[in-house]
Amino acid sequence: MTAKGDATEQATVVVVGAGISGLTAARELHRRGIDVVVLEAADRLGGRTMSETTALGSTVDLGGQWIGHDHHRLMALADELGLTRYRMHTGPMPGLIHRSRRLSLASPAVLMSVAALAGMEVLSRIGVPRRWGDTTVESWLRRVPGRTARRLLEVIAAVSWTADLDRHSVYAAARMIGLQGGVLTMLSTKGGAQDSLIIEGMRGLADGLAAELDSRIRLGHRVVSISCDGSGVIARTTAGEVRAAKVIVTVPAPVGASITYQPPLPAERTRLVDSTYMGSVYKAIAVYDRPFWRQGKGGELIVLDGPGGGVFDTSPPDGPGHLCVLIGGPAARELDDLSVDERRRAVLQPLVSQIGPKVLQPVGWHEKSWHTDEYVGGGYMALPIAGTLEGLLPLPFTPVGDIHWAGTETAIDHPGYIEGAIESGLRVAQEVAQALPVTTG
Repeated sequence: MTAKGDATEQATVVVVGAGISGLTAARELHRRGIDVVVLEAADRLGGRTMSETTALGSTVDLGGQWIGHDHHRLMALADELGLTRYRMHTGPMPGLIHRSRRLSLASPAVLMSVAALAGMEVLSRIGVPRRWGDTTVESWLRRVPGRTARRLLEVIAAVSWTADLDRHSVYAAARMIGLQGGVLTMLSTKGGAQDSLIIEGMRGLADGLAAELDSRIRLGHRVVSISCDGSGVIARTTAGEVRAAKVIVTVPAPVGASITYQPPLPAERTRLVDSTYMGSVYKAIAVYDRPFWRQGKGGELIVLDGPGGGVFDTSPPDGPGHLCVLIGGPAARELDDLSVDERRRAVLQPLVSQIGPKVLQPVGWHEKSWHTDEYVGGGYMALPIAGTLEGLLPLPFTPVGDIHWAGTETAIDHPGYIEGAIESGLRVAQEVAQALPVTTG
């Protein structure tokens, strides 16, 4: 891999973005004997995945990390690359924490929340009237009886979708539930969307995909324009340009808005950019010498106190202890003005009543505010703005001339997940390979 390249390069295909989707597409094309160059604005691989090594030598993922029970492409790729999968350590149900106490699963607030989620599940299955595209999740929540029930649903929605609930429509939420396997799958660890992890972290995935492409990846090359002249494309970057027959754009639509196209994209593609925004999410991993909470009530929680969020025990089988915290939506942005110490205290203090005071003394602290990342723009994915229909998942991927589209948002199967990123990369590689002249490569 290199951060530098010639002022002008030649390739058959240029891929914009070195996330999992872009790396998957590039590797697949390379294996078909097609000359490919990957352009990445950041100085690292992985896109919305990102791993760090802890002081105790373990690996933590600050971006996408989970393997769902039916994420077969991701499982196969992890196995191919020799990565070590392990099941999440989880109890029957997460603890629900409100005002430093556990909510009983039989409490009126919990029962009301379950009923509301069940109603949303039904809507996702039978179909939601399109007029509900103008009804926001926030306005829907106001109709749910009980302040605690509303708060619980608010936290679940924020962690699940990382959306601003006053900008996210009930129509979009219900569609997303259907695409992601239903409410139970979305929220479950064992047997659900958060079923398994990789000991080596998702950087093992990115590095493994990139291994065959080492000399064809350009880090620090932010694409500023893509021009089509009838005989191919020119991708201009902050460090030179690449001329190719085809270009694959894998960055999310709102992030891709910074790229200038000549000739301009069709109106429907422009509306897609204008109708979407990136979610806001803060993720932290507290590291301990061992998962001591397993001797108590466990480390899987939905916390209504403080900023509110989801807590998961992501410890590898042989330790050390990893507590993962996810905070989505406006609450994630509210943490931005705090210092690191203040954020750590705000995130961990609400856990003391359930896990004990030791939770305030991690031996390591890793955090990432994805909405402040200039190259990613947010997470987990691009979201449709209430009142619009163009940004609904899956996003369209019909080529525009020699410009092809990928990224997890375009996946038919599991959009928004790493599984979806892999699916879209494989699909677009097949699409481009078939569109190239038979003499190419």
